Amino acid sequence: MLAEQRQKFILDQLVASGALAISELVGELGVSRETIRRDLNVLAARGLLILTHGGALSPERAEPDAQTRAAVNVEGKRAIGMRAAELVPDGASVILDYGTTTHAVAQALHGHRNLVVYTNDIAIALLLGRRNGNRVVMLGGELQDNEDATQGWDTIEQLSRYRADFAFVGTGGITADGQMSDFSRAAAELRSRMLLAAGVACVVADHTKFGRNAGVLVKHFDKAAWLISDRAPEPGLCAALAARGPALRIA
Repeated sequence: MLAEQRQKFILDQLVASGALAISELVGELGVSRETIRRDLNVLAARGLLILTHGGALSPERAEPDAQTRAAVNVEGKRAIGMRAAELVPDGASVILDYGTTTHAVAQALHGHRNLVVYTNDIAIALLLGRRNGNRVVMLGGELQDNEDATQGWDTIEQLSRYRADFAFVGTGGITADGQMSDFSRAAAELRSRMLLAAGVACVVADHTKFGRNAGVLVKHFDKAAWLISDRAPEPGLCAALAARGPALRIA
């Protein structure tokens, strides 16, 4: 198969699935990993796909920047934040993930007192720190390119030292079969660890995330006690979520 034929096959598969792994392409095309990597690099240079660790994403699967996301469904996210904050008493310890929906949770917690907050989001740290007797622990790590937040193995290692009462974790999408997904392995791994690091873990996702496969599955979604959203998903996804474990809490 010529390089042009392989590359057309790769693009056709991306249109169908949105995400591909190099190992899958090696098996389907019968060529070496190095050949597939060269093809992916050529397509990425033309802006036709986004390289990930071990594969590629369709450009439509890339996460928009924080400013763009902040303008989407503002009222829905505010309602999610208020619903989430109802769970948290004064004096609790809370893990807050980065993102626009978790920022809405932080805003709803603004009047709470004596919280211990663990976060990798700089804006959340500034919002809740130095007020009402709160303590804020900023999780260190590598600064993300398009977020005022950290992630990576250093962030995960620091998180492993703490155990919180609650965690509020964002997501890139909830797939049609009820799985939690994200746009990168780094984000997916950090969020999976956050779900394990709290007595009550909650995933916060507005309805625009329903039915979206962001490309990388997040482990331990079944450990979440709640999925908090602004609207109930369609019946098929409701049934899939019920099988996965988290209970729906609708704002």
